[in-house]
Amino acid sequence: MGKPADEIRTERLLLRRARPGDLAAIHAILGHPRAMRYWSTPPHRSLGETREWLESMIAAPPGESEDFVIEHEGQVIGKAGCWRLPEIGYILHPGYWGRGLAREALAAVIPRLFARFAIPAITADVDPRNLPSLALLRRLGFVETGRAERTWLIGNEYCDSIYLALPRKDGPPDAEAKTGNLRAPDGRR
Repeated sequence: MGKPADEIRTERLLLRRARPGDLAAIHAILGHPRAMRYWSTPPHRSLGETREWLESMIAAPPGESEDFVIEHEGQVIGKAGCWRLPEIGYILHPGYWGRGLAREALAAVIPRLFARFAIPAITADVDPRNLPSLALLRRLGFVETGRAERTWLIGNEYCDSIYLALPRKDGPPDAEAKTGNLRAPDGRR
């Protein structure tokens, strides 16, 4: 179990830091074609590819990243957070879609991001065809800030982007966050 500061508990979920032992569960997600349809890479073909991805999540600098594995009933079902601030990303195994779990995870992560980091907004880059993700972010208060064509080459397919942002609504974060080493938002993953 991680330290309390490294966990977020909701009614149905445990959001915690990734561990090497999460490899098989994360690969089941990142190797799934439906889960990866609108992700920034094609589905992972090998466990080695997922291992590299997981290792980068684990090793991400704390001042630039706030990313969590999502557990539901003891099973790793996805991830939510910012691999690189301020851009949020999330993915769930399709077997858990339609239950409100992504919304529950993001509703817990978003306030933590604003509390811990001196960021003016949380951003997102979404494929315009990913209507459920766009609807979720809009329900959480994100607003569209722009669009661009052919922003991602995923396999042999060019994909477009809708950029969204959720502006900070409260005052500045605590002193700890003010000293963080943060990158300026650039709207890209």
